[in-house]
Parts: sequence; structure tokens; C-alpha cells
Amino acid sequence: TARFNDLVSVDDLINKNRDQVAAIIVEPVAGNMGCVLPAGGFLQGLRKLSDEHGIVLIFDEVMTGFRLSPGGAQELYQVKPDLTTLGKIIGGGMPVGAYGGSRKIMEYVSPSGPVYQAGTLSGNPMAMHAGYVVLQYLQKNPSIYDALHQKSTAICTGIKENLEKLSLDYTINQAGSMFTLFFNGNPVENFDDARKSDLKSFGKYFNIMLGQGIYLAPSQFEALFVSNSVEQYEIDRIVDASLFALKEVVE
Repeated sequence: TARFNDLVSVDDLINKNRDQVAAIIVEPVAGNMGCVLPAGGFLQGLRKLSDEHGIVLIFDEVMTGFRLSPGGAQELYQVKPDLTTLGKIIGGGMPVGAYGGSRKIMEYVSPSGPVYQAGTLSGNPMAMHAGYVVLQYLQKNPSIYDALHQKSTAICTGIKENLEKLSLDYTINQAGSMFTLFFNGNPVENFDDARKSDLKSFGKYFNIMLGQGIYLAPSQFEALFVSNSVEQYEIDRIVDASLFALKEVVE
């Protein structure tokens, strides 16, 4: 496993395993160590290394696909992978997943090619119709992305102001409608950074927020996702609850 945002570590692994690396798989914006954004040039560097060594570049856009932009993180950061994986967003939240990529690769998949792929829920009519409706809605209402970003930014700004009031230097990472409050005074750019967070304090914060009716992801290493159904009233509630919870944690 290479380090996120560390091209040198990726290059070293490729060179130590020359001609043995089939693919580089990455969340273009990490969500499974908390929300961690790609550093400038990181994704572009992965694309360059993949091209140089004949390696397939795979973006895991299960979290970021149709969330950060209509074309996911790859559209936002202008880096085209060879393959993309998508989760239940492709079915409007129904249990389904999908993958896709270049014609050269996809022609290896049956019935065009020798790689057989099938599953119980493959092409499930209900999931496909739900996904079709959701994707149509997103296509017809592109302003939803600006609205989501504004609502998420309002929550993050409110929490940052709470941190300033309490003289806390915790870190907030945000990408569109994804964000994480790290109980960590230093920048979080990879999993090693994230693991330095104060997990005990996070646990207290989670439970105090839950007690106020705000259900957060129950791990420091999970990103939060803002829904467009959130209105100003909920934003105010979240920010106020956060101030109370942070005060309790500090005390």
C-alpha cells in the first residue's frame, strides 16, 4: 500500500515490483480515512506514472461519483482514469454498483471478450430505473452542486468559528459536500496524519452530538456527507450542537 498524496512512495513501490503491478487503485478524494483532498499534482502524477509503466489507473468514485460534480472527482480535477468504480448512487441509492472505462479495456468483458462478469443484482430493473431518474434530475438541475457546496461550507464555517471561540486548533477538510472534523491540530494529508487524531475526544464528541439529535458518522475515519434536503434550520442546529459538544469535550 502506497501513501496517499506521496508520489515518491508510489514510484518506489512500482520500481520495487517492476512488471508486477497491474493497477493503481485510489479514491481521488479519500473518504475512508476521513475526508482527505489530493495535493496539487498528486492525481496528475498518478496518471503520468501509470502511462509510463503501462499500469491501469482506477478511480474509486463510490463516494465522489455524482457528488463532487456531475463527472465526479475526475471531472473536478481534470484527470481521466482508465477505469472508474461507482456505488449505489448509480442506482439512486438502491443496492447496485458499476464500473466502466476505456473501450480498449471494456471490450475484454463478456460478451465482447473473455472476462465473465455477472451478479444477482446486475441490471436490476428497479435499481436501474431509480438511478435513471436521479441522474436525469441531476442533469436537469446542475445548480444542486452549488447549493450543496454552500450548505456544506456554512456548516464547516460555523464549526471553524466554534473552534476559534474555544481556542481549539482542530482541522477541517472539505471537498464540496464532503467534510471531516479531525481532532488533530496538524494538517491531515494521509492516513498516518489522520491516525494522530485524538480518538478519545472524537468519541466523546460523537456521543454528545448524538445526545442532541445529531447523528454523525461514528468514526474519526469516515467522511460526512451533506444532503441537499438540509435547510438553514438544520445547519444552525448542527453548528449550535457542535459548540456545546466541543465545550463538553474540552471540559
